[in-house]
Amino acid sequence: MIFKQLVEVDSSTYTYLIGCEVTRQAILIDPVLDTVERDLQVLGDLGLELAATVDTHIHADHLTGARRLKQRTGCNIVCPRMLELPCADLGVQEGEVFQVGSITLQPLFTPGHTDHHHAYLLETPVHKLAFTGDALLIEACGRTDFQSGDAGALYNSIHNKLFALPDETLVYPAHDYEQRFISTIGQEKARNPRLGGGRTKEDFVALMNGLDLPYPRKIDFAVPGNEACGECPDNVPDEYRGPCVASDQG
Repeated sequence: MIFKQLVEVDSSTYTYLIGCEVTRQAILIDPVLDTVERDLQVLGDLGLELAATVDTHIHADHLTGARRLKQRTGCNIVCPRMLELPCADLGVQEGEVFQVGSITLQPLFTPGHTDHHHAYLLETPVHKLAFTGDALLIEACGRTDFQSGDAGALYNSIHNKLFALPDETLVYPAHDYEQRFISTIGQEKARNPRLGGGRTKEDFVALMNGLDLPYPRKIDFAVPGNEACGECPDNVPDEYRGPCVASDQG
């Protein structure tokens, strides 16, 4: 398996490149429009063909690179099936594996950050890797105060789906804001200040409902844009239009 963890610094988003050494096909989990050219360069340097982009959910903090990458490579756009997005080529759901070459992703329905959020489990001969999206972060978790969020549902998702994985499972989140790269299920169960150490569901819900976080700065254009697989809406502010202009010009 070929593996790269890539970062988009403005939204602190991690994109994950996973490639099959035999077929030379690859997927990108949670690509960002701003770093499409970087991702294409990495794929080219590794001699890989992009087969699919796979999003964990409709992001509110950046525009996905899915549409632009499909335009450039012809890859499939993959997202949770329950969204029923007309722009998507394939939908995933728990209980049905998604496979590209030797890469087999097991979708895990993990609502709470959004009502359609999916994490992805990848098993290798050496490790289990959990791509947890915005559900479980390193010593944190995704917000639940907008976009169909539900703190109780997130608690259930993390405890029943993610914390049920073996302790040695590697945790690769969609974001980190303190330049951390990786965790494990065992570490999050023990150390996560929001969810670990046996915190009750009632305490977690009260904590999440009292966070009083600022309004997401990109949500007003990111959500509708990502419902169109990364199309740039007309209301993208000038300060964020650079990647849109580059995309439009091809």
